Amino acid sequence: MLLLRSIFFALLLPGGVTVVIPYLLISSRTDGVSSPQGPFRYLGLPLIAIGATGLLWCIWDFFSKGRGTLAFVDPPKHLVVHGLYRYVRNPMYVAAMTVIVGEAILFRSLSLLAEVGIFFVMAHLFVTLYEEPVLRRKFGESYERYTQTVGRWLPRAPSASP
Repeated sequence: MLLLRSIFFALLLPGGVTVVIPYLLISSRTDGVSSPQGPFRYLGLPLIAIGATGLLWCIWDFFSKGRGTLAFVDPPKHLVVHGLYRYVRNPMYVAAMTVIVGEAILFRSLSLLAEVGIFFVMAHLFVTLYEEPVLRRKFGESYERYTQTVGRWLPRAPSASP
């Protein structure tokens, strides 16, 4: 059942931000950029692949190590400090932004770049106003130590034990 919930929330949340919204923005082509041309646009493909891989890795870690999902209504039961979480506290958000930047390059879309900016502001507010206070209450000192050794948005080299 946990696996099905993880898949459902992965399709709903990151799927909405990295697939549905970009599709709607690109299909409208209201951002004034002509259809994609030239080899430069293909530089977006590695970013999309890296971001998608990061998302899947984090979702798997939430499922397998944290025993929960990425949704705030069904969060992990254990603090996840493995995998990409050893380097940055919010790798799912970073991975989603990486996907969208890749899509913006691939489709030459200013609207998608605007989506990244809006997404970052919303994610930052959600993380600082909701997620971090909840994690501090739930995991206490272990989360506090984790925040002191792992950056919120920018990766750091992992310490021996967060």
